[in-house]
Amino acid sequence: MLILVTNDDGIESEGLVKLQAALSSVGEVLVIAPERDWTGAGHSKSLHKAMRVFETHLSDGTPAYATDGTPTDCVTLGVLGLIGRKPDVVVSGINTGPNLGHDITYSGTVAAAIEATISGIPGIAVSLGTYSGWYFDFAAEFAARFLRIVMHRDPQQDMLFNINVPGIPQDQIKGVEITRLGQRIYRDVLMCFTEPDGGRCYRIGGEVPTGLEEEGTDIKAMVEGKISITPIHLDLTHHSLLSHLQTSGLMEELNQALRDEG
Repeated sequence: MLILVTNDDGIESEGLVKLQAALSSVGEVLVIAPERDWTGAGHSKSLHKAMRVFETHLSDGTPAYATDGTPTDCVTLGVLGLIGRKPDVVVSGINTGPNLGHDITYSGTVAAAIEATISGIPGIAVSLGTYSGWYFDFAAEFAARFLRIVMHRDPQQDMLFNINVPGIPQDQIKGVEITRLGQRIYRDVLMCFTEPDGGRCYRIGGEVPTGLEEEGTDIKAMVEGKISITPIHLDLTHHSLLSHLQTSGLMEELNQALRDEG
């Protein structure tokens, strides 16, 4: 099994090093990672510029590829034949900080796993639920155990998981829970600065996001000290609203308006 490992924190991230080391016990590992931090990049893809790719080494000496492209680009490079062989699975992380609820729409970590699924390859995103006091070793070992289990249980091409591991010692972990995405609460603020030449620049800041602690959600699991595993599907259709609109008479009104315009 060829495992493509990438992240959005950059080639020098400790989480990347720990993840590739743990996954090397499961299969052959190929590392393609951004040369810089792409936190918050979302599912951005370089379609109109050339990407630079170069061979390098992780901090532990492991050979790797780095690129000036995005996390999504890293997966695309691997899938389209950077080394002449398509990966069997993509594991992205370990992110420094959680990716819960609405975070997945911003996350370059999750975007890389999504790109894998779009390419017909199982994708797994792994994040550590703290911004300090890292416990990467345990998160990496759990990711390796999870991958070994799911890849031997009839893996599906559209298999996409978002894993969040509490940033606490292993003996304090309360278990594992299969969850749904929760609802994040953001408290972003716009900060304005005056530059030496009198011009203004702006920065988005604010407090660390919280979330609604609803039962069954990834947010609640993390609060309880549990590892959260959320299966994700790329069908973003609002199915209940779709059914309502199809029977609400809206289509008839719109078609009549279209005829009236004609």
